[in-house]
Amino acid sequence: MSCIITITGALGSGKSTIAGILCEKLGFERYSTGQAQRKIAEKYGITTLELNKRAEQDKSIDDEIDGVFKSLEETGKSYVIDSRMAWHFIPSSFKVKLEIDPLVAAERVTKDSSRTNEDHATLEETLANLKNRRASEVERFKKYYKVDIEDRKNFDLVLDTSSQTPEELAQIIMDAFERFCRKNAENT
Repeated sequence: MSCIITITGALGSGKSTIAGILCEKLGFERYSTGQAQRKIAEKYGITTLELNKRAEQDKSIDDEIDGVFKSLEETGKSYVIDSRMAWHFIPSSFKVKLEIDPLVAAERVTKDSSRTNEDHATLEETLANLKNRRASEVERFKKYYKVDIEDRKNFDLVLDTSSQTPEELAQIIMDAFERFCRKNAENT
């Protein structure tokens, strides 16, 4: 049986960093749609915001990004999945939503040199782009999947990442995941 933690949340909330820590500590494999999305945007020669806008009209882009999730549950492997929608496609997963102050997110994204295809001249431009990307995602997922990615009731754990370290947040997630697994074992 696979053990899967799905992590979603605001852009710049630390999903990738926290997923990496969890994989290292738990020995789980990692899957990140953020990486996949950036590669697809690069393949098309567009920005990630432009890819999101294109995906509003072309569901095949989301299908390309999200199509693998249903099969991951059947592999028997344990994963940490950094994704906007994996929680929806893998309902048995431990579902984590990360939230963050928008200004803190913009500061993080501006400083993150690993983000290709996401150049922003100013902090204000980064903040506006993040807001536009999130609005695009919220609208698209309501339209295509009939789910509200902002609804906290969809998740087993919701954390604000604005002020705690990634290591502290990873520990909180691991503790909650352990309780989740114990509870599921008792119910089977």
